[in-house]
Amino acid sequence: MSPDPIPSSTRSSTPTSERAGLVAGIDGCRTGWVVAVADSRPGTPLIGVEIVTAIEEIVDRVRSGEFAAVAIDMPIGLPDSGTRACDVATRARLGRKGSSVFPAPVRAVLGSADHAEAVRRSRAIDGRGVTIQAFNILAKIEQVDRSFDPALADRIVEAHPESVFATLAGSPLLTKKRLVAGRLERLGLLDPVFPDSAGLLSGRLPGAAPDDVLDAAAIAWTARRWLAGEAIVLGDGSVDSLGRPMRVAI
Repeated sequence: MSPDPIPSSTRSSTPTSERAGLVAGIDGCRTGWVVAVADSRPGTPLIGVEIVTAIEEIVDRVRSGEFAAVAIDMPIGLPDSGTRACDVATRARLGRKGSSVFPAPVRAVLGSADHAEAVRRSRAIDGRGVTIQAFNILAKIEQVDRSFDPALADRIVEAHPESVFATLAGSPLLTKKRLVAGRLERLGLLDPVFPDSAGLLSGRLPGAAPDDVLDAAAIAWTARRWLAGEAIVLGDGSVDSLGRPMRVAI
């Protein structure tokens, strides 16, 4: 099943159907990162869900060839000023749920000691502040920024879980993912793409919230689509000052 009821401008341009192997979706959690591992073949169940403490471990597993592609719910390319086109496009795609997209901070914000300092640094550049939500994940953004390997840019892609669920459903979900009804709706949407995985996805994973597991699974589907050259790619094709793509894949 590869639903795509919402128009998009581009698709991943390098099909890799000859390559097989594992893919993974990575979502931040309070103890590190939730990793949802899947086979790259469409229609196969999830293989497992785990937690790692450092994103460097994931990069090493991509570099070693264990993972053919991964999608991560964290900004990768960071602007020197202004707002990324991929964030604008993702918010627009989600309509009323666009507030779930936190604009990526400018690069100069990295290393800020507290929220107030982050706001000062950002406003000094372009007059724009930093949301508390973006600041709360700043340490994880820094982890990704430090560990990103440009040589793996075709195998590590940024993703956004709510955009995945909106694509699977045909419209943005209005249920809240932290409520039981919201989790059940998302679990139902994942069942066709990861059959026989409900037990794995609804089980308890110490160190992670239930919605973290669902988000990681959702973007594992993105990683699978990315590897197959089927992913929707949001953004204007720009890269940041370090040459890192500023894009969001679905």
